[in-house]
Amino acid sequence: MDYIEGLLARVKKRNPNEPEFHQAVTEVLESLHPVIAKHPEYIEAGILERIVEPERQIIFRVPWVDDNGVVQVNRGFRIEFNSAIGPYKGGLRFHPSVNASIIKFLGFEQVFKNALTGLPIGGGKGGSDFDPKGKSDGEVMRFCQSFMTELFRHIGADTDVPAGDIGVGAREIGYMFGQYKRLTNRFEGVLTGKGLAYGGSLVRTEATGYALVYFVEEMLKAKAEDLAGKTIVVSGSGNVALYAVEKATQLGAKVVAMSDSNGFVFDRAGIDLPLMKQLKEVERKRCKDYLHCHPQAEFSENGSDIWSVPCDIALPCATQNELDKDAAHKLVRNGCIAVAEGANMPCTPGAIKVFQDSGVLFGPAKAANAGGVACSALEMTQNSMRYAWTFEEVDARLKVIMKNIYQKVSEAAQAYSHPDNLVAGANIAGFIRVAEAMLAQGVV
Repeated sequence: MDYIEGLLARVKKRNPNEPEFHQAVTEVLESLHPVIAKHPEYIEAGILERIVEPERQIIFRVPWVDDNGVVQVNRGFRIEFNSAIGPYKGGLRFHPSVNASIIKFLGFEQVFKNALTGLPIGGGKGGSDFDPKGKSDGEVMRFCQSFMTELFRHIGADTDVPAGDIGVGAREIGYMFGQYKRLTNRFEGVLTGKGLAYGGSLVRTEATGYALVYFVEEMLKAKAEDLAGKTIVVSGSGNVALYAVEKATQLGAKVVAMSDSNGFVFDRAGIDLPLMKQLKEVERKRCKDYLHCHPQAEFSENGSDIWSVPCDIALPCATQNELDKDAAHKLVRNGCIAVAEGANMPCTPGAIKVFQDSGVLFGPAKAANAGGVACSALEMTQNSMRYAWTFEEVDARLKVIMKNIYQKVSEAAQAYSHPDNLVAGANIAGFIRVAEAMLAQGVV
């Protein structure tokens, strides 16, 4: 058993029953064989042993009172994974599926994703098994205030700066920011994704979706292709999906399918984005309601069948492990030339292998969906400056960051004998930046 295999075995033994975390660690470490061979000092300093262990794990109860006066109790998490290159940075997820394994995998991924941005931000993640769906504004407020009543002890503008994620949007960020300010008597950039009225950044809503498309642009340019005229399928219908559709459409592509947890809608004429935004952002309705205005469209309750729709480019933007090996084979058979991950780890290892073996361009999440956290870091910068950039200024910075990420990832893949393997390139480029910082700081 070699060094990396031995370390993986220890990680799995030390963290039992955490499959998502095991998957994330395995994917990164298996890319690092050539790096370790070239840099034995990383072994001597225990860099890998330290990088797979969170610096701090916080688990706490979150009691709150619902509208019927009944006390409810949820569980809260904050995993502060690595601060070698800056304060912990990563979202808060409110969803019934949240558990330690999911938060750890997200925090681990965040370390390398944040490193790729080139900005001074470490990696962390948090959340709760609370489900904001179906809750009144009063219930959400009381939950968020209780959640922050514990979390505030562990965060700060130069310590740990959470953001939103699934189930945590402008409403939830606002309630948590208000409670933080109330408890600390400080107005500081402790959260990102804030409203524009109190320190938020323009483009933050659009950032992950826009940046995903900017990354796809770079992948295609490298192969003398572009987005104009391409047919795209996008899973999900949250912020990432909606704004990926918006940017792709602006650049001349046609998006023909989107989905939610109830199924997917297919419109061969191209998705009516203003209608989808109205349904999802304003009315909070389902994709199937799209057919009320566009009866020519088709709806399927089997959401995974979205990958059967013929397309040039697939953008999985819903949730982890949504696109498996069988779905990947369907995409390849239907002529798909590029896949980029808008969600965190939405493709299974089997699916990624199918894409790589078939010559499909593949943009991994830690590179392709780094735009959200990059824009969050730009929000932190504006907060520190007590200044706000225009939409165009932020968008231009975001596009440059994504172009630089692609270049770093591509160059790392080439340098370590993995040409065109952007998964390996992203893992290697992100790891080396964090490892060098850890090496310089000693054993801490």
